[in-house]
Amino acid sequence: MGRVDDIEIRDDSIRLGQFLKLANLIETGADAKLVLADELVTVNDELETRRGRQLHDGDVVELGGIRVRVRAGSQT
Repeated sequence: MGRVDDIEIRDDSIRLGQFLKLANLIETGADAKLVLADELVTVNDELETRRGRQLHDGDVVELGGIRVRVRAGSQT
């Protein structure tokens, strides 16, 4: 499947639009709306179009061949 980078979040969950920005996959919230509307984003290998989708520890997001995994910051 290729390399997957971990991106740490502070809380237990994060919205997809926010995570795309945090992971530097997009620059703005408007970009999130566009890539989701164009059906370019998958979460756990399933197409996702909802910017407000809640992501949790271990979820894998892919955009443009780049895969990143959510890591909750509360883990120690």
